[in-house]
Amino acid sequence: MNNAESSHNDISMLIERLARIMRAAEHSTGLDPVQWQALRYLARCNRFSNSPKALGKYLVTTKGTVSQTVKILVKKELLEKHPRPHHGRSITLVLTEKGKSLLQNDPWKKISYRAQQLDHMTREVLFEGLFDILNAEITAGAIHPFGVCNSCNFFCHLPPTQASTNKPHWCSLLETGLDKEDSGKICEEHERPDQAL
Repeated sequence: MNNAESSHNDISMLIERLARIMRAAEHSTGLDPVQWQALRYLARCNRFSNSPKALGKYLVTTKGTVSQTVKILVKKELLEKHPRPHHGRSITLVLTEKGKSLLQNDPWKKISYRAQQLDHMTREVLFEGLFDILNAEITAGAIHPFGVCNSCNFFCHLPPTQASTNKPHWCSLLETGLDKEDSGKICEEHERPDQAL
């Protein structure tokens, strides 16, 4: 095995080992990794993407797993289900204050902290490399892409004459105004897979 092949294997093993350590940390809190991932997603998604169906797409899991995950999180009072206005039987999944508070102690925050300790160049190279690997896997697996609203082809900055104080942006797909909070969150309808998160 040459040095290049060894390096490639080392990268995959480092990712696997790191993920294993973090999964153990997640289990120690009384939640399993899928439950933590659901909470993180719902904290980061916009108001158009907080449905059980969207959650399932993001987690790349079955309807049954999503249903069971939601049921447990509701029982633990970390999540609430609400009817989606004007959408029949569709529901929204909303974090409770208890759920938001729990995320302040997310085990993965340790990784964010350690990443911040790296020098700027190392962080940039690491981010770009992992980003490229993630998107290659999403493309190869035909997995539904997600991305940040303000990097989407449907996102528009409204001219001052049309923008409101509360909603200075516009989604041309959903034909609705966007506030600053929506604009910085991830969306199920994001068009460009190279921005997947």
